[in-house]
Amino acid sequence: MNQYRVLIQAPDSTGLIYKAAKVFFENGLNIITNHEFVDNEQNLFFMRSVVSGDIDAKRLSDLLSAALPEEISLTIKLARKKNIVLMVTKEAHVLGDLLIRYHEGQLDANIVGVISNYNSLRPLCEHFNLPYYYISTENISREEHESKVINTLEMFDSVDYIVLAKYMRILSSEFTARYVNKILNIHHSFLPAFIGANPYKQAFARGVKIIGATAHFVNENLDEGPIIEQDVIHIDHAYDWQAMQQAGRDVEKIVLARALKLALEDRIFINGNKTVVF
Repeated sequence: MNQYRVLIQAPDSTGLIYKAAKVFFENGLNIITNHEFVDNEQNLFFMRSVVSGDIDAKRLSDLLSAALPEEISLTIKLARKKNIVLMVTKEAHVLGDLLIRYHEGQLDANIVGVISNYNSLRPLCEHFNLPYYYISTENISREEHESKVINTLEMFDSVDYIVLAKYMRILSSEFTARYVNKILNIHHSFLPAFIGANPYKQAFARGVKIIGATAHFVNENLDEGPIIEQDVIHIDHAYDWQAMQQAGRDVEKIVLARALKLALEDRIFINGNKTVVF
């Protein structure tokens, strides 16, 4: 018996839930979970349904498309483990957290590889028997480096998400355009505050009383992609920027793990430069 995640986005109108549920019922599908939301400012309707039954995805898509208005955006995804690639630089805390979750079966994904512009995290990845691809940035342009990264990514049969687990390089707009809404990043501040490098130094200079982390999709604008998940912790005047950074590492790894789980479970709708998350 198949299980599908049905994602519907459309201009809001009367009867959308009824029409979708009628298709499910008439085809012997069991609704396991259902969530919906209306953005009243844009008059947009969002619904995520998880259904199970003996029907193929194309047949279900055809039936729903016939029953619902033409303006809908309809996505049907078979519930399955997704393939992800992790990209890292030198810091181990976010990568290590994801690898432990993966080892313990908490990460519903296949990590098909780890790409880094340094070799320092290879021993950690080898401990978990994961392939590690070292692509140096020395003596080559950003375009050449990104071309090598793309060639490595294309070695895999499929990659559903690229996860920047503290990958401390700015990606070009040409690179991000190849993987629209497929690159997740963890930024070590509560965006939109303190964009760019050294946010803890920026936060210390501003005298903040909370610090946070933001997981977001990557687009062509630095640290301005649609936000998926955020969290904060409280600090006080006794923290220098190094202490802030140390405390912030715990938030960073938790926020990225939460965001990745949402993506793997197909719980995220992109709505302009915002997200609707069920």
